[in-house]
Amino acid sequence: MAIERSLVVFLLDEQRYALALNRVRRAIRVVAITPLPKASPLLLGLVDLSGVAIPVINTRIGLSHPPRAVRLSDQLLIAKAGQQQVALLVDETLGVIETAHEDRVPTDTILAKLDLVVGTAKHPDGLILILNLDRLVDFDAVDIKC
Repeated sequence: MAIERSLVVFLLDEQRYALALNRVRRAIRVVAITPLPKASPLLLGLVDLSGVAIPVINTRIGLSHPPRAVRLSDQLLIAKAGQQQVALLVDETLGVIETAHEDRVPTDTILAKLDLVVGTAKHPDGLILILNLDRLVDFDAVDIKC
């Protein structure tokens, strides 16, 4: 899988993550999340975005961060995973960066079988982990149907 040049960078705790810009529709402040009974812990619930119910993914669970309550300062990254639009709950969106080819390293050259991470990008503040959104939001594994 090729690593995109334009990346949307976000924070969870102090760790920087990124998604390919072409997968992200927009970032918004967190809104009321309607919980779903008996849903996977990865699925926080649904949000209403312009009349469309969108599943909210608990990125803290998906990326092995300690759980915490949703804060008013949190944001939702609206992105396309497969054919499904999803909202990823993140601490903060840092913006879009352009990466040079020499600053991107695919994970298969570092360590095989890192399903959630497709590569890294060098940044003055440290490495950014570039996520495989389809693996993070594996609808078959968590039985998400919206």
